[in-house]
Amino acid sequence: MAKGIKDKVAILGMGCSKFGERWNASPEDLMVEAYKEAMADAGIGAEQLDAAWFSTHMEDIGTGRGGMPMGIALRLPNIGVTRVENFCAGGSEAVRAAVYAVAAGACDIALALGVEKLKDTGYGGLPAATVGTYVPQWYPNAVGPANFAQLATAYRRKFGVDADLLKRAMAHVSVKSHANGAKNPKAHLRNVITEEQALKAPIIAEPLGLYDCCGVSDGAAAVVVTTPEIARALGKRDLVTFKALQVSVSNGWEMHSNQWDGSYCHTARIAARRAYAEAGICNPREELSLLEVHDCFSITELVTMEDLFLSAEGNAVKDVMDGFFDADGKIPCQIDGGLKCFGHPIGASGIRMLYEIYLQLQGRAESRQLANPKLGLTHNLGGQPSQNVCSVSIVGLENI
Repeated sequence: MAKGIKDKVAILGMGCSKFGERWNASPEDLMVEAYKEAMADAGIGAEQLDAAWFSTHMEDIGTGRGGMPMGIALRLPNIGVTRVENFCAGGSEAVRAAVYAVAAGACDIALALGVEKLKDTGYGGLPAATVGTYVPQWYPNAVGPANFAQLATAYRRKFGVDADLLKRAMAHVSVKSHANGAKNPKAHLRNVITEEQALKAPIIAEPLGLYDCCGVSDGAAAVVVTTPEIARALGKRDLVTFKALQVSVSNGWEMHSNQWDGSYCHTARIAARRAYAEAGICNPREELSLLEVHDCFSITELVTMEDLFLSAEGNAVKDVMDGFFDADGKIPCQIDGGLKCFGHPIGASGIRMLYEIYLQLQGRAESRQLANPKLGLTHNLGGQPSQNVCSVSIVGLENI
C-alpha cells in the first residue's frame, strides 16, 4: 500500500530568474539564470545530476519540443531530460516527476526547471489554443477572464454575497499582493496600489477589473531535489522536505452533469484532501504557515481559500476582509506577490511558487521574511474552473 513521500525528498537548491518583459533574454538565457542560482545554492556540479524534467507550454516560441532544448541550453551531461506539460500546472508536474524519481530510488539527485517566454507571442493574454477538431469537445470557448468572471458570479449567487462587497474583497486580494510584491526584486509588477485604484480600474470581464487579473511575463525557475541523507552528507542543514504532492485532473464531470454549480474548483478540493492526508495535516487552518496559490485572478485566490479548506464555505470574503491572509495575518498568502505581481510564464509558475516557500522556510526571504514559518503550501491550477488540473504541494522543515 502506498505510504506517500513525506520526508523522503529534500530540496537541495533552488533558483529563479527575474520575471518581467525580458525582451533581450531568450528562453535559454532565462533557463541558465534560474539553473545557475539553483546549482550554486545546491553546491553541486552538473555531473552529479542523474535526470531532469523540463516544463514549458508554448513549444512554438523558442523552447521547441522534447527535452533537448534544456539539455543543450544548460550543457547537461547527456542525462535523461523529459519535457512535461500539464497546462498552467506544468511546473508542478515537473517537480512531481523529479520528486517521485528520487523517492523511488531511481535517482539520487534530480532537476526540475520551467520556463516560458510569453511576451514574445505579442498576445495580450495567455496565448489562445489553436482551434481544431478536439477543442470544442472539452475546452470552453471563452478567454480566461470571461471564464473566471463566471466563477465570481456563481460564487456570489450561491452564497448571496453583495456585489459591492465581493468587489471590495477582490480588491483587497490585489492590494495585499501588490504590497507584498513591491518588496520582491524578482517580481514583474512592483507597484503598490490602493483599493480605490483597484475598484475604479477598467473592467476586463465583469466583475473582474484590470487589477483583478495577473500579468503576462517571461521567467524561469528551477529546483534540485535529493534524499535527506544525501543533502546532509553534502553539508546541508535546516532541510526543507516534501510532505505531500498531489495532482487531480478533471474527468469532465463539471461540464457533463448538473451537479457542479460553478462556484468552486472540484479538482482543487480533491488534491487538497489527498495532500493533507499524505502530509498528516488534520487542521490546515491552524497548521499551515504560508501559502502560494494560483491567483490568475483575484476571485481565484478568494475561492481557493475555501477549496483548500482554510475558510468555511461562503466565509472566504470575511476572512479576506479581516486580513487573515495578509502579510501580518494568520496565514500569509502570496507573500512574494503571487501571479498578480510575477505574471504567469506558464511552465515556470509552479516552481516559482515553491521557490518562495523554500526561501521563507530557510529564513532567506529578506525584507518580506515571515517569523518562524514551519509548513508551506503551493496550489497550481491549470485550465478553467469548469475543467482543470490542480497540483497541491506541501513542504516544510524536516521532521515537522
